[in-house]
Amino acid sequence: MATEIKAPTFPESVAEGSVAAWHKQPGDSVERDELIVEIETDKVVLEVVAPEAGTLSEVLAEEGDTVQSEQVLGRLGEAAESGGEKGEAAEQKAEAKTESKSEAKPQAGGGKQHEVKAPTFPESVQEGTVASWAKQVGEAVKRDELLAEIETDKVVLEVVAPADGALTEIKAEEGSQVASEQVLAVFTEGAGGESAPAAGEGKAAASADDGASDEKVGGKILAPAARKLVAENDLDIDRIEGTGKGGRILKEDVQKALKDGSAKKAAKPAGGGAKAAAAPAPAVEGERPEKRVPMSRLRQTIAKRLVEAQQTAAMLTTYNEVDMGAVMELRAQYKDTFLKAHDTKLGFMGFFVKAASEALKRFPDVNASIDGTDIVYHGYQDIGVAVSTDRGLVVPVLRDTDSMKIADVEKGIVDFGKRARDGKLGIDEMQGGTFTITNGGIFGSLMSTPILNPPQTAILGMHKIQERPMAVNGKVEIRPMMYLALSYDHRMIDGKDAVQFLVTIKELLEDPARLLLDI
Repeated sequence: MATEIKAPTFPESVAEGSVAAWHKQPGDSVERDELIVEIETDKVVLEVVAPEAGTLSEVLAEEGDTVQSEQVLGRLGEAAESGGEKGEAAEQKAEAKTESKSEAKPQAGGGKQHEVKAPTFPESVQEGTVASWAKQVGEAVKRDELLAEIETDKVVLEVVAPADGALTEIKAEEGSQVASEQVLAVFTEGAGGESAPAAGEGKAAASADDGASDEKVGGKILAPAARKLVAENDLDIDRIEGTGKGGRILKEDVQKALKDGSAKKAAKPAGGGAKAAAAPAPAVEGERPEKRVPMSRLRQTIAKRLVEAQQTAAMLTTYNEVDMGAVMELRAQYKDTFLKAHDTKLGFMGFFVKAASEALKRFPDVNASIDGTDIVYHGYQDIGVAVSTDRGLVVPVLRDTDSMKIADVEKGIVDFGKRARDGKLGIDEMQGGTFTITNGGIFGSLMSTPILNPPQTAILGMHKIQERPMAVNGKVEIRPMMYLALSYDHRMIDGKDAVQFLVTIKELLEDPARLLLDI
């Protein structure tokens, strides 16, 4: 008797998924709990395993098909079921039909072709930009290996290989705008190596290297994105070490050379021949060079949201200062023990997040948001922590901070920082949030006015700790002081509440025992 293979039960926020890949074909034997098929949703990839040992007798949902929660994907028969051969023949017939319809070209050592598509963007993301291609046409790749990165206004999304093989055509070059699920390239199973590029002559070859237009210096070849960076920054490619296949210089190699300054061209003497004459002339006194580059999507979004915050909110800022002596003494006393116990360093942000969580409970208006003419009071504290990256400022959110321990906060912030710099943060990790903390002190800022993060109504700014003479019990003492700034929306928060909220944070930090005793 045949057993139905069903899609998993999707979470409430996931409406449907698509069949990403079948790991077994009709007629193949499978063991119980062996992976059969993967379902890709807009958030995760779900695995479907065999409910029992047997033979895959029928596939009802082909790769790329859209499926619903618990939809029947195929059927599993007994291991000795004779229908396996029929199922295999039917599958071969279906594959032949599919290849004929897609007009797949035979590849040297290649097989089935796949369309490489952009990920399904969330509702709040309209389009993305092809940030970089990690692989070029004809370059062999393994299943799930990174092919390209798509940059949206919130995160960088990865596109991976659907199987072992190679790209045979790139349809969306670096820098081009793409929509959700747009076809980016054509991928062929089993292709790659020396013979694969011959099958993709013309446009495919041009996509990889622009053919004969490549400028070879010392036998080096530059990828398209690398060529652009080299030209923009006038670099000496002889000083750049290529890490790509065959010594190809990749975008990452040029970025590394830019960072360490190792590829800057040396000044060439006059009369250095034709090559010296062709090189750009060095800037002379009186010249005012300019360079125009497109604004990244993340930077465009940051600009839009900051202007929106200033135009829509009645924003103002109140200041105070906190004596960080007690927190610094606590850190000095327990930092080694804390590191051994929790495998993470004890920083200042953990104290500020816990102090802010307690203050938000006492002043619910500061934890609220404005939605049109409605006020939304949140019965939880989700605090966003601003993280600076090369791409711009992002604000991942720590959820339910009131129930988190300081160690959990510190681990979460370290993880956010690492993944933010690598562009690995998920969109859901940066959405929501009822309050935000930003720390300009790590860059040396002594005082600043943070801008609201809509639709939140308040943001706390931390600053540099600086020793200053203070009057303590009638005597002058040198104390480690930090200025605090709270920007808030006066439409929602009265000045009295804003000041008292900031004073509460000050008192909790100057006497950290209050955080433990909840007083």
